[in-house]
Amino acid sequence: MEAPGMRLPPHDGPVLSVVDMHTGGEPLRILVAGLPEVGGQSLLEKRRFVRRELDWIRQLLMLEPRGHRDMYGALLVPSEYSEAHLGVLFMHNEGYSTMCGHAVLALARFAVDYGLVREPRAPETRVNMHCPCGLVTAFVEYVEGKSGRARFHSVPAFAFATDVIVDVPGFGKTEVDIGYGGAFYAYVSANKFGLDVSSSKMRDLVDAASAVTEAVKAQVRLHHPDSEDLAFLYGTILIDGNDVFSEEPTANICVFADAQVDRSPTGSGVTGRIALQYHKGLIQLNQTRTFRSGTTDSLFTGKAVKEAKCGDFKAVIVEVSGHAYYTGTANFVLENEDTLRNGFLLK
Repeated sequence: MEAPGMRLPPHDGPVLSVVDMHTGGEPLRILVAGLPEVGGQSLLEKRRFVRRELDWIRQLLMLEPRGHRDMYGALLVPSEYSEAHLGVLFMHNEGYSTMCGHAVLALARFAVDYGLVREPRAPETRVNMHCPCGLVTAFVEYVEGKSGRARFHSVPAFAFATDVIVDVPGFGKTEVDIGYGGAFYAYVSANKFGLDVSSSKMRDLVDAASAVTEAVKAQVRLHHPDSEDLAFLYGTILIDGNDVFSEEPTANICVFADAQVDRSPTGSGVTGRIALQYHKGLIQLNQTRTFRSGTTDSLFTGKAVKEAKCGDFKAVIVEVSGHAYYTGTANFVLENEDTLRNGFLLK
Protein backbone atom coordinates (compact mmCIF):
# COMPACT_ATOMS: atom_id res chain seq x y z
CA MET A 1 0.00 0.00 0.00
CA GLU A 2 1.30 3.43 -0.94
CA ALA A 3 2.02 5.63 2.05
CA PRO A 4 -0.50 8.52 2.16
CA GLY A 5 2.28 11.08 2.38
CA MET A 6 3.76 9.94 -0.92
CA ARG A 7 0.68 10.77 -3.02
CA LEU A 8 0.24 14.23 -4.49
CA PRO A 9 -2.57 16.22 -2.84
CA PRO A 10 -5.33 17.92 -4.84
CA HIS A 11 -3.81 20.76 -6.82
CA ASP A 12 -4.08 23.04 -9.86
CA GLY A 13 -1.40 23.64 -12.43
CA PRO A 14 2.10 22.17 -12.62
CA VAL A 15 3.93 20.17 -9.97
CA LEU A 16 7.28 21.74 -9.16
CA SER A 17 9.85 19.10 -8.17
CA VAL A 18 13.01 20.16 -6.38
CA VAL A 19 16.23 18.85 -4.92
CA ASP A 20 17.38 20.74 -1.82
CA MET A 21 21.03 21.16 -0.83
CA HIS A 22 23.14 23.43 1.31
CA THR A 23 26.71 24.69 1.13
CA GLY A 24 28.12 25.98 4.39
CA GLY A 25 24.58 26.26 5.74
CA GLU A 26 23.27 28.36 2.83
CA PRO A 27 20.32 26.61 1.15
CA LEU A 28 19.92 25.84 -2.52
CA ARG A 29 16.60 24.70 -3.95
CA ILE A 30 17.10 23.29 -7.47
CA LEU A 31 14.02 23.05 -9.68
CA VAL A 32 14.33 19.76 -11.58
CA ALA A 33 10.82 19.46 -13.09
CA GLY A 34 7.86 21.74 -13.76
CA LEU A 35 9.61 24.75 -15.31
CA PRO A 36 7.71 26.02 -18.38
CA GLU A 37 9.65 26.75 -21.57
CA VAL A 38 11.94 29.74 -21.09
CA GLY A 39 12.17 32.17 -24.00
CA GLY A 40 15.34 33.91 -25.15
CA GLN A 41 18.45 32.99 -27.11
CA SER A 42 21.17 33.96 -24.63
CA LEU A 43 21.26 33.18 -20.93
CA LEU A 44 20.86 36.86 -20.08
CA GLU A 45 17.81 37.00 -22.35
CA LYS A 46 16.42 33.96 -20.52
CA ARG A 47 17.04 35.75 -17.22
CA ARG A 48 15.03 38.74 -18.45
CA PHE A 49 12.24 36.45 -19.69
CA VAL A 50 11.95 34.60 -16.39
CA ARG A 51 11.92 37.85 -14.43
CA ARG A 52 9.17 39.23 -16.69
CA GLU A 53 7.00 36.16 -17.41
CA LEU A 54 7.75 33.44 -14.83
CA ASP A 55 8.45 35.27 -11.60
CA TRP A 56 5.57 33.38 -9.95
CA ILE A 57 7.87 30.33 -9.85
CA ARG A 58 10.49 32.24 -7.85
CA GLN A 59 7.84 33.56 -5.50
CA LEU A 60 6.26 30.14 -5.03
CA LEU A 61 9.54 28.34 -4.30
CA MET A 62 11.49 31.01 -2.42
CA LEU A 63 8.88 32.73 -0.26
CA GLU A 64 6.69 31.52 2.56
CA PRO A 65 4.86 29.21 3.08
CA ARG A 66 7.06 26.89 0.97
CA GLY A 67 10.30 28.74 1.57
CA HIS A 68 11.46 31.61 3.78
CA ARG A 69 12.97 35.06 3.40
CA ASP A 70 16.51 33.62 3.23
CA MET A 71 15.80 30.80 0.75
CA TYR A 72 17.94 30.56 -2.38
CA GLY A 73 17.21 28.71 -5.60
CA ALA A 74 18.36 27.70 -9.07
CA LEU A 75 16.57 27.19 -12.38
CA LEU A 76 18.30 24.93 -14.90
CA VAL A 77 18.03 26.21 -18.47
CA PRO A 78 19.76 25.48 -21.79
CA SER A 79 22.96 27.38 -22.54
CA GLU A 80 24.02 28.80 -25.88
CA TYR A 81 27.55 27.59 -25.12
CA SER A 82 28.25 24.16 -26.59
CA GLU A 83 30.84 23.40 -23.90
CA ALA A 84 28.43 24.05 -21.00
CA HIS A 85 27.02 21.05 -19.15
CA LEU A 86 24.21 23.29 -17.85
CA GLY A 87 22.94 26.82 -17.77
CA VAL A 88 21.62 28.23 -14.51
CA LEU A 89 19.58 31.19 -13.30
CA PHE A 90 19.93 32.08 -9.64
CA MET A 91 16.97 33.35 -7.61
CA HIS A 92 16.35 34.73 -4.12
CA ASN A 93 13.84 36.70 -2.06
CA GLU A 94 14.00 39.77 -4.31
CA GLY A 95 14.87 38.59 -7.80
CA TYR A 96 17.71 37.07 -9.78
CA SER A 97 21.45 37.18 -9.22
CA THR A 98 24.24 37.06 -11.79
CA MET A 99 26.50 34.73 -9.80
CA CYS A 100 26.33 32.60 -6.69
CA GLY A 101 29.37 30.69 -5.46
CA HIS A 102 27.69 28.49 -2.88
CA ALA A 103 25.16 27.48 -5.55
CA VAL A 104 27.91 26.69 -8.07
CA LEU A 105 29.60 24.40 -5.54
CA ALA A 106 26.31 22.60 -4.92
CA LEU A 107 25.28 22.46 -8.58
CA ALA A 108 28.65 21.02 -9.56
CA ARG A 109 28.04 18.05 -7.29
CA PHE A 110 24.41 17.83 -8.44
CA ALA A 111 25.51 17.81 -12.10
CA VAL A 112 27.72 14.79 -11.47
CA ASP A 113 25.16 12.89 -9.40
CA TYR A 114 22.16 13.59 -11.66
CA GLY A 115 23.78 12.73 -14.97
CA LEU A 116 24.35 16.19 -16.43
CA VAL A 117 27.96 15.12 -16.84
CA ARG A 118 27.72 11.87 -18.77
CA GLU A 119 31.01 10.26 -17.82
CA PRO A 120 32.32 11.40 -14.41
CA ARG A 121 36.01 10.76 -13.95
CA ALA A 122 38.09 10.06 -10.86
CA PRO A 123 39.65 11.64 -8.95
CA GLU A 124 37.97 14.85 -10.11
CA THR A 125 35.27 15.68 -12.65
CA ARG A 126 35.06 18.95 -14.54
CA VAL A 127 31.70 20.71 -14.81
CA ASN A 128 31.23 23.68 -17.16
CA MET A 129 28.46 25.88 -15.83
CA HIS A 130 27.01 28.84 -17.71
CA CYS A 131 26.00 31.49 -15.17
CA PRO A 132 24.57 34.91 -16.04
CA CYS A 133 28.00 36.42 -15.39
CA GLY A 134 29.68 33.98 -17.82
CA LEU A 135 31.13 30.50 -18.04
CA VAL A 136 32.34 29.14 -14.70
CA THR A 137 34.42 25.97 -14.48
CA ALA A 138 33.92 23.72 -11.46
CA PHE A 139 35.74 20.57 -10.36
CA VAL A 140 34.15 17.91 -8.17
CA GLU A 141 35.92 15.19 -6.22
CA TYR A 142 34.76 11.83 -7.55
CA VAL A 143 36.05 8.70 -5.85
CA GLU A 144 34.58 5.20 -6.13
CA GLY A 145 31.40 6.55 -7.68
CA LYS A 146 30.77 9.16 -4.98
CA SER A 147 30.91 12.93 -5.40
CA GLY A 148 32.41 15.16 -2.75
CA ARG A 149 34.02 18.53 -2.22
CA ALA A 150 34.02 21.00 -5.12
CA ARG A 151 35.94 24.03 -6.29
CA PHE A 152 35.35 26.52 -9.08
CA HIS A 153 37.30 29.02 -11.16
CA SER A 154 35.52 32.35 -11.38
CA VAL A 155 34.94 34.73 -14.23
CA PRO A 156 37.48 37.60 -14.18
CA ALA A 157 37.13 39.31 -10.80
CA PHE A 158 38.32 42.85 -10.14
CA ALA A 159 38.45 45.81 -7.80
CA PHE A 160 35.93 48.30 -9.14
CA ALA A 161 36.83 51.05 -6.65
CA THR A 162 38.64 51.30 -3.33
CA ASP A 163 38.41 53.74 -0.43
CA VAL A 164 35.14 55.21 -1.69
CA ILE A 165 33.49 57.62 0.74
CA VAL A 166 29.71 57.28 0.93
CA ASP A 167 27.30 59.03 3.26
CA VAL A 168 25.44 56.24 5.06
CA PRO A 169 22.21 57.36 6.75
CA GLY A 170 22.45 56.83 10.50
CA PHE A 171 26.21 56.22 10.36
CA GLY A 172 27.70 59.18 8.50
CA LYS A 173 30.54 59.17 5.99
CA THR A 174 31.97 55.68 5.60
CA GLU A 175 34.84 54.31 3.54
CA VAL A 176 34.01 51.24 1.44
CA ASP A 177 35.57 49.12 -1.29
CA ILE A 178 33.60 47.80 -4.24
CA GLY A 179 34.61 44.49 -5.79
CA TYR A 180 33.26 42.27 -8.53
CA GLY A 181 33.30 38.48 -8.27
CA GLY A 182 30.52 37.67 -10.72
CA ALA A 183 28.35 40.14 -8.82
CA PHE A 184 29.16 43.53 -7.32
CA TYR A 185 29.47 43.93 -3.55
CA ALA A 186 30.41 46.76 -1.22
CA TYR A 187 32.95 45.68 1.41
CA VAL A 188 33.37 47.46 4.73
CA SER A 189 34.81 46.58 8.12
CA ALA A 190 32.09 45.92 10.67
CA ASN A 191 34.13 47.73 13.33
CA LYS A 192 33.39 51.01 11.54
CA PHE A 193 29.88 50.59 12.96
CA GLY A 194 31.04 49.28 16.34
CA LEU A 195 30.05 45.75 15.31
CA ASP A 196 31.64 42.31 15.20
CA VAL A 197 30.69 39.95 12.35
CA SER A 198 30.73 36.93 14.66
CA SER A 199 29.19 38.19 17.90
CA SER A 200 26.99 41.21 17.24
CA LYS A 201 23.22 40.87 17.01
CA MET A 202 22.09 39.83 13.54
CA ARG A 203 19.58 42.67 13.31
CA ASP A 204 22.32 45.25 13.95
CA LEU A 205 24.55 43.69 11.27
CA VAL A 206 21.70 43.54 8.76
CA ASP A 207 20.70 47.15 9.43
CA ALA A 208 24.26 48.42 8.96
CA ALA A 209 24.88 46.39 5.80
CA SER A 210 21.52 47.36 4.31
CA ALA A 211 22.20 51.03 4.96
CA VAL A 212 25.55 50.75 3.15
CA THR A 213 23.90 49.00 0.20
CA GLU A 214 21.30 51.73 -0.21
CA ALA A 215 23.92 54.46 0.12
CA VAL A 216 26.21 52.93 -2.51
CA LYS A 217 23.30 52.37 -4.89
CA ALA A 218 22.34 56.03 -4.58
CA GLN A 219 25.83 57.53 -4.71
CA VAL A 220 28.00 55.27 -6.90
CA ARG A 221 27.35 54.45 -10.54
CA LEU A 222 28.47 50.92 -11.42
CA HIS A 223 29.32 49.61 -14.85
CA HIS A 224 30.58 46.31 -16.24
CA PRO A 225 32.52 45.98 -19.51
CA ASP A 226 30.50 42.97 -20.72
CA SER A 227 26.88 43.91 -20.06
CA GLU A 228 24.76 46.46 -18.25
CA ASP A 229 22.74 43.49 -16.96
CA LEU A 230 25.67 42.85 -14.61
CA ALA A 231 26.02 46.45 -13.42
CA PHE A 232 24.12 46.49 -10.13
CA LEU A 233 25.09 46.24 -6.47
CA TYR A 234 24.00 42.86 -5.13
CA GLY A 235 24.71 43.56 -1.46
CA THR A 236 27.18 44.51 1.24
CA ILE A 237 29.73 42.26 2.92
CA LEU A 238 30.80 43.22 6.42
CA ILE A 239 34.32 41.97 7.13
CA ASP A 240 36.44 41.54 10.22
CA GLY A 241 39.14 43.82 8.80
CA ASN A 242 41.77 41.08 8.58
CA ASP A 243 42.68 41.50 4.92
CA VAL A 244 46.44 41.13 5.28
CA PHE A 245 47.39 37.56 4.35
CA SER A 246 47.37 35.13 7.26
CA GLU A 247 47.01 31.40 7.81
CA GLU A 248 44.17 32.19 10.21
CA PRO A 249 40.60 32.36 8.85
CA THR A 250 39.12 35.77 8.17
CA ALA A 251 35.40 36.23 8.83
CA ASN A 252 32.65 38.04 6.96
CA ILE A 253 28.88 38.20 6.65
CA CYS A 254 26.99 38.98 3.47
CA VAL A 255 23.64 40.78 3.39
CA PHE A 256 22.17 40.82 -0.11
CA ALA A 257 18.94 41.25 -2.08
CA ASP A 258 16.14 42.28 0.32
CA ALA A 259 18.11 42.06 3.59
CA GLN A 260 18.78 38.36 2.93
CA VAL A 261 21.57 36.89 5.06
CA ASP A 262 24.02 34.36 3.62
CA ARG A 263 24.77 31.47 5.97
CA SER A 264 27.94 30.54 4.06
CA PRO A 265 31.11 32.61 3.62
CA THR A 266 29.61 33.67 0.22
CA GLY A 267 31.43 32.24 -2.80
CA SER A 268 31.08 35.24 -5.11
CA GLY A 269 31.83 37.50 -2.15
CA VAL A 270 35.03 35.58 -1.41
CA THR A 271 35.89 35.96 -5.11
CA GLY A 272 35.48 39.72 -4.99
CA ARG A 273 37.31 39.99 -1.69
CA ILE A 274 40.30 38.05 -3.07
CA ALA A 275 40.31 40.38 -6.09
CA LEU A 276 40.42 43.40 -3.79
CA GLN A 277 43.19 41.89 -1.66
CA TYR A 278 45.22 41.11 -4.77
CA HIS A 279 44.66 44.63 -6.12
CA LYS A 280 45.98 46.07 -2.84
CA GLY A 281 49.03 43.78 -2.79
CA LEU A 282 47.82 41.96 0.33
CA ILE A 283 47.82 38.50 -1.26
CA GLN A 284 49.87 36.84 -3.99
CA LEU A 285 48.92 34.36 -6.68
CA ASN A 286 48.19 30.88 -5.30
CA GLN A 287 48.23 31.97 -1.67
CA THR A 288 45.23 30.22 -0.13
CA ARG A 289 43.10 32.04 2.43
CA THR A 290 40.37 30.56 4.56
CA PHE A 291 37.11 32.49 4.92
CA ARG A 292 34.72 31.89 7.79
CA SER A 293 31.02 32.68 7.87
CA GLY A 294 30.11 35.03 10.69
CA THR A 295 26.73 33.29 10.90
CA THR A 296 27.54 29.55 10.94
CA ASP A 297 31.36 29.33 11.23
CA SER A 298 31.38 27.32 7.98
CA LEU A 299 34.53 27.64 5.87
CA PHE A 300 35.46 28.26 2.23
CA THR A 301 38.97 28.61 0.86
CA GLY A 302 39.94 31.01 -1.88
CA LYS A 303 42.98 31.99 -3.90
CA ALA A 304 43.84 34.02 -6.99
CA VAL A 305 45.15 31.52 -9.56
CA LYS A 306 46.04 33.80 -12.49
CA GLU A 307 45.81 37.35 -13.74
CA ALA A 308 43.21 38.31 -16.32
CA LYS A 309 41.50 41.33 -17.88
CA CYS A 310 37.89 42.48 -17.91
CA GLY A 311 37.64 45.40 -20.28
CA ASP A 312 40.06 47.98 -18.87
CA PHE A 313 40.05 46.42 -15.41
CA LYS A 314 43.02 44.36 -14.25
CA ALA A 315 41.43 41.19 -12.95
CA VAL A 316 42.19 37.77 -11.52
CA ILE A 317 40.66 34.33 -11.83
CA VAL A 318 39.79 33.15 -8.33
CA GLU A 319 39.40 29.58 -7.13
CA VAL A 320 36.88 28.99 -4.34
CA SER A 321 36.44 25.64 -2.60
CA GLY A 322 33.73 24.24 -0.34
CA HIS A 323 31.50 21.24 0.32
CA ALA A 324 27.79 20.99 -0.48
CA TYR A 325 25.39 18.44 0.99
CA TYR A 326 21.96 17.11 0.06
CA THR A 327 19.06 17.78 2.42
CA GLY A 328 16.07 16.32 0.59
CA THR A 329 13.60 16.38 -2.28
CA ALA A 330 10.07 17.74 -2.53
CA ASN A 331 7.10 18.28 -4.83
CA PHE A 332 5.36 21.63 -4.52
CA VAL A 333 1.82 22.39 -5.71
CA LEU A 334 -0.71 25.20 -5.54
CA GLU A 335 -4.48 25.50 -5.44
CA ASN A 336 -6.14 28.33 -7.36
CA GLU A 337 -8.45 29.36 -4.52
CA ASP A 338 -5.50 29.81 -2.15
CA THR A 339 -5.10 33.59 -1.84
CA LEU A 340 -1.48 33.07 -0.67
CA ARG A 341 -0.66 30.57 -3.41
CA ASN A 342 2.22 32.60 -4.86
CA GLY A 343 3.90 33.17 -1.52
CA PHE A 344 4.59 36.15 0.70
CA LEU A 345 7.54 37.81 2.42
CA LEU A 346 7.39 39.16 5.94
CA LYS A 347 9.28 42.44 6.32
